[in-house]
Amino acid sequence: MENKRSETIFIVPQSFDRMNAEIFLRKHCAVSARLLTRLKRTENGITRNGELLRSIDKVNAGDVITIKFPDEEISVEPTEGKLDVLFENKNILAVNKPPFMPVHPVHDHIFDTLANIVAYYQIQNDESYTFRAVNRLDRNTSGIVIIAKNRLTASILPNTVKKKYTAICEGELFGSGTIDAPLALKEGHTICREVRADGVRAVTHWKSLAVKGNHTMLELVLETGRTHQIRAHMAHIGHPLAGDDMYGGHLDIFDRQCLHCSQAEFEDLYSGEKIVIDCPAKEFWDKFNKLV
Repeated sequence: MENKRSETIFIVPQSFDRMNAEIFLRKHCAVSARLLTRLKRTENGITRNGELLRSIDKVNAGDVITIKFPDEEISVEPTEGKLDVLFENKNILAVNKPPFMPVHPVHDHIFDTLANIVAYYQIQNDESYTFRAVNRLDRNTSGIVIIAKNRLTASILPNTVKKKYTAICEGELFGSGTIDAPLALKEGHTICREVRADGVRAVTHWKSLAVKGNHTMLELVLETGRTHQIRAHMAHIGHPLAGDDMYGGHLDIFDRQCLHCSQAEFEDLYSGEKIVIDCPAKEFWDKFNKLV
């Protein structure tokens, strides 16, 4: 069976009326020169109102421009598994990643990653695209992962998504606050971060949702997106995430770092529609409510 080709649609706004098609594609649609070259070589790669559109043609306000992306190969070995789909359209797939699952294959996890399961899901839906995670979560972090179905979406979306996280930290925190502290790779480590004056700026906003059993349920928003930012920042203020033994948390109650991506908000790149994806941290609340 032939795979469905990924495509996306733009409506030409009044500001680009009678504009050269190449200028519209490059400036409004953010199509790179490299992708534009590939689209020219792809049968019906760019059409206007169902007819072939050349880069030298003029576009008119209201024209429907369809970009059909070149076929891509599935980049990892497909593995059958449960996939919790939260949202999907022609350009993205958003799923709820369970804890203890890597996003990408690594040396000791080749066939049991999110990428493997998404590859199998593609085959079941007669699609074929390279796995491109817009946001990445640590193996033990759960929650929303957004996968871009084409190069164009992958290049634009990462800088536009606003994410919220739910976490449980050790100790009691009330109210809200901001942690503005630079992060750097800890000496002698390959992944662990620490607050250090010569690090890169990192800003985390937190809000206390509930306090119980010497633990606090938090909502967190990142102003910057550094590796292990939430984990390192919470440890820095003396409230490491519960279950995060890399940063000083304990494993006596929770068996993994209590961090979950619970919301993603962005505008659809092509329609302008506001999209909000919610993924409540039910597991955390269930365990939190049992604390004494």
